[in-house]
Amino acid sequence: MSDSQLAAPRSTGIGSGAGHRQPPRRNLTEGPIGRTLFLFALPVLGGNALQSLNGTVNAFWVSHSLGVAAVTAISNANIIMMLMLGAVFGVSMAANILVAQSFGAEDMPMVKKVIGTANTFFIVLSSGLATVGYFLTPQILKAIHTPLDAQPDAIAYLRVIFVAMPFMYYFAFMQMAQRGGGDSRTPFYFMLLAVVLDSGLNPLLIRGIGPFPKLGIAGSATATLIGQGFSLICLMIFLYRRNSHLVLRGKEFRLLKPDPTILRALVMKGLPMGVQMLVMSGAALAMIQFVNRFGSMTTAAYGASSQVWMYVQMPAMALSAAVSSMAAQNVGAQRWDRVSRVAGVGVVMGLVITGSVVVIIYALAQWVLMLFLPPGSAALPIAYHINNIATWSFMTLSITFTLFGVVRATGAVWPPLFILITSMWLIRVPFADLFIPRFGADAIWWSFPLGTTSSAALAALYYRFGGWRKSRFIEVDPHGQAAVGGVGTPVMDGVDDPLDVAGKALAAEG
Repeated sequence: MSDSQLAAPRSTGIGSGAGHRQPPRRNLTEGPIGRTLFLFALPVLGGNALQSLNGTVNAFWVSHSLGVAAVTAISNANIIMMLMLGAVFGVSMAANILVAQSFGAEDMPMVKKVIGTANTFFIVLSSGLATVGYFLTPQILKAIHTPLDAQPDAIAYLRVIFVAMPFMYYFAFMQMAQRGGGDSRTPFYFMLLAVVLDSGLNPLLIRGIGPFPKLGIAGSATATLIGQGFSLICLMIFLYRRNSHLVLRGKEFRLLKPDPTILRALVMKGLPMGVQMLVMSGAALAMIQFVNRFGSMTTAAYGASSQVWMYVQMPAMALSAAVSSMAAQNVGAQRWDRVSRVAGVGVVMGLVITGSVVVIIYALAQWVLMLFLPPGSAALPIAYHINNIATWSFMTLSITFTLFGVVRATGAVWPPLFILITSMWLIRVPFADLFIPRFGADAIWWSFPLGTTSSAALAALYYRFGGWRKSRFIEVDPHGQAAVGGVGTPVMDGVDDPLDVAGKALAAEG
């Protein structure tokens, strides 16, 4: 099958406006799985890398323009922002899966119903959080013990971020919905636009260069507001001009009245996926408290290693998002044979790609770590030691990400949360705490391989023996107005373990 065939949407007879064509998307229920999955994941990976690069560039301008107190202010404000984003991430992912299942089932009325309900949910939620957060910013920052000298800058920065929050939430939601519809390229292009605007405007608005006002730290947040807001407007114009199924027109605006069944699914299925982010963030906070016991050099070394690990995990995270969309479309199309093969190919692909990155990191460890630590720093040898012990373990984490992406595509969202709680809070954190008195800081570093391998093992066991195949995302057909197709109870017989089918699936790609 050619690229043009892969990109072409199947005709549904709905919304095919004359003179306009649909945004480019891949039919994820047909064609070679390995190639399609890889090409679909690349723009997602590019978007993740852009966001990380954007944060690095912005931190550079703030630190070099405004000093240490401003960096501390942004660090504290970003904690609040990430918690707020975590609150809606799960619902965005739930909407993504529902959209993907509906596209797979060729059920465009259901796509419209999901988009209508999700639109109202995100507009109301983001507006409410933005309003409350704006007025309670000083109290929020005091609650997390923001240093007094950083509080004025943090308040100025965070209040603008709260103004930007509705744009940020809705932009993220629309990008995930597009991926659910099989289009990962368009979100990348508009994310690129947002990052270019944000990074380019940062120094201009912080320092007041040329015609731009000098806003100080608020200028950095204002750059984010402009970048996200302008890119969202351009994206919506693009989707309307291309007559996308992800926007509402005319009489379809009545679908903005939330459908109770869909709304319940978005919240109840999205909640555990959002809590996963809180579980991981909480475990990270616990680990940094352990690390801080060993002094500033160890903390600096751990910080550098964490930066490296962020980039090591990026391919697996992008692949997980792609796997989730691909599996959900095939669930909607009742292509259970392909769901199993997506799992197998995804596991192998994740191991190969992440393993390749790990090999490069080990081979170039000296130069890689010096990107985050000055040459000759006493923290460098410690960072090398941490890197040698823990970095390889992120290969096994790619297994967890991939299998979670598959099982949540049916609506099985609680078991992955329990697996993360077990591997992080019942294994990793207690292991480090228990063995620090005996092994020192090495107990912390070895807790990472122990946590990642245990989560991979539990994820594989749940995939093989768990009841995710019988899970459903929506309990009943919403008001009988749209056939649910794959959104209902799936029937799945003869499903093989992904590790068993991986070789056959990859061979079939040739």
